[in-house]
Amino acid sequence: MNRLAEATSPYLLQHADNPVDWWPWCDEAFAEAKRRDVPVLISVGYAACHWCHVMAHESFENEAVARLMNDDFVCVKVDREERPDVDAVYMTATQAMTGQGGWPMTVFATPDGTPFFCGTYFPRANFVRLLGSVAAAWRDQREAVLRQGAAVVEAIGGAQAVGGVTAPLTAELLDGAAGQLAQEYDETNGGFGGAPKFPPHMNLLFLLRHHRRTGSARSLEIVRHTCEAMARGGLNDQLAGGFARYSVDGHWTVPHFEKMLYDNALLLRVYTQLWRLTGDRLARRVARDTARFLADELHRPGEGFASALDADTEGVEGLTYVWTPAQLVEVLGESDGRFAADLFEVTADGTFEHGASVLRLARDVDDADPAVRARWQDVVGRLLAARDTRPQPARDDKVVAAWNGLAITALAEFQQVAALYSSREDEDANLMEGVVIVADGAMRDAAEHLAAVHLVDGRLRRVSRDKVVGEPAGVLEDYGCVAEAFCALHQLTGEGRWLTLAGQLLDVALARFASADGGFYDTADDAERLVTRPADPTDNATPSGRSAVVAALVAYAALTGETRYREAAEVTLSTVAPIVDRHARFTGYAATVGEALLSGPYEIAVVTDDPEGDPLVAAARRHAPPGAVVVAGAPDQPGVPLLADRPLVDGRPTAYVCRGFVCQRPVTSVEDLVAQLG
Repeated sequence: MNRLAEATSPYLLQHADNPVDWWPWCDEAFAEAKRRDVPVLISVGYAACHWCHVMAHESFENEAVARLMNDDFVCVKVDREERPDVDAVYMTATQAMTGQGGWPMTVFATPDGTPFFCGTYFPRANFVRLLGSVAAAWRDQREAVLRQGAAVVEAIGGAQAVGGVTAPLTAELLDGAAGQLAQEYDETNGGFGGAPKFPPHMNLLFLLRHHRRTGSARSLEIVRHTCEAMARGGLNDQLAGGFARYSVDGHWTVPHFEKMLYDNALLLRVYTQLWRLTGDRLARRVARDTARFLADELHRPGEGFASALDADTEGVEGLTYVWTPAQLVEVLGESDGRFAADLFEVTADGTFEHGASVLRLARDVDDADPAVRARWQDVVGRLLAARDTRPQPARDDKVVAAWNGLAITALAEFQQVAALYSSREDEDANLMEGVVIVADGAMRDAAEHLAAVHLVDGRLRRVSRDKVVGEPAGVLEDYGCVAEAFCALHQLTGEGRWLTLAGQLLDVALARFASADGGFYDTADDAERLVTRPADPTDNATPSGRSAVVAALVAYAALTGETRYREAAEVTLSTVAPIVDRHARFTGYAATVGEALLSGPYEIAVVTDDPEGDPLVAAARRHAPPGAVVVAGAPDQPGVPLLADRPLVDGRPTAYVCRGFVCQRPVTSVEDLVAQLG
């Protein structure tokens, strides 16, 4: 009997009609394996995963394969996005056994959850042989299987342990990390490493802050080059905005077409901050279009942001997105069709499959003649309208707390920067204004949803769907990302309740997730006990729980003046510093927060009756050093500690600049404020 029909996870629901007798992750499944004396087959994936779909079609939908699975195993299906703790434990085991990981992940475990054989995707013939081999080994070589499992658990216990060498995260160490990234940088294509190539958003955030602190031209050039290469490549949807998860090649041409919330949130922050620092037109456009993608394609009205758009459409990867020259002419006519083919590098040979091409922006049109830009935008609009009539990829519409936190933070920053550069003289002023309005509404929707639905009895839940919260408990990254988002929202709105909620979440994190050495586990001390308690300090596709919590602790300390939160952040960063020193590419968010601590961070309060239009507020946000917090509003506004006991000077709007809880004299002119922030 398949037991997934009542699941809240769209991924599990995709498997609800399989002939496999799937169980969700639960104690009852392992009890059943013990009763039957059979191994547990744990299959981990997520709704937007292309190869998860392939394995499902090849094996899990096949009656003969399902019969083998049902006869010899208890089969458990896990959504990695819903249960990142389960995923982390078994992914560590998979990497320990095979040297690599990925999804779908296939794990064979004893009835107590101990993994003894791990892998990823298996073609059907290989999978059938594997099922027979594992079942035979369980029957005939039980002691060897159990010894193997014990060795794996010992190995992953060490890999996930807290404790170890600590060191201060110093300026020299961060300078060294920037140097590492410069050495590993792909000078030709931008980014780091070869195929498959992932957008290095957290490393770019770090390098932007490093440039702001040190003036490093090299750090800024790496960011600018990589951002331009990604934005003009197939990774970026040239018609609707939004980035795919990665490029299957080393030069950003052909994407793996799934679009993840977390990537787009983090990339929005990168392009927004590049825009803030340089005024770059390409960065401005990409930030705008990515914000629009989040608000239009992933926002669920009255809720938060959905997790992802699928890689496949009707089982075909790229079906929605790719074009041939003939299709361009069919939509646009002969002249504009040729123009579009040249602009987007759509050729007769194609860059994808069956002679089709992924759209790439071959020309530098952001700074082109107004007539060229107008023609480009007209073509984009007509192609998008035609593309909207095609079959569309499915959407994984569950709301993940941590990823919604990332999106809220990104959209809050985007709105602040958009306000700095708003001008009615811009040719797309109306479009930018419209994007800001819908982005603001989506951001507030998501924040209210997290506060009202995901917060249950003072604790965070990981996921919700259709306004119903799921059972999985929030993990450390949920607490960190949501607390940081609430700090960002407090700065944008001046509302004290968001800061109060951030403090409550951080208090839970410190009480329930912290370890004795100053680090953090990824699960709470009262969470379900797995074969090991995960505690991964590295930043991968998203910030590690540890980095996310440190970012929130730093912001919260700056906004409240409560030094114990800053002290906790410094101690925790010291547990990551040795990894930053050796593996800069996998500690980008930790290094980003480290730059904030080195700069102070600055605490900037502007007392004014016009927090949206005051020039002092604009100057503070434009020139704020890395990690600075900025709050504006009337003096002594309730729930806003930075505005307490800070009056107007001579009846004029006044800026108060502090750094590491040490304050400078209040100033009333933009010039004096900029000088203090220099």
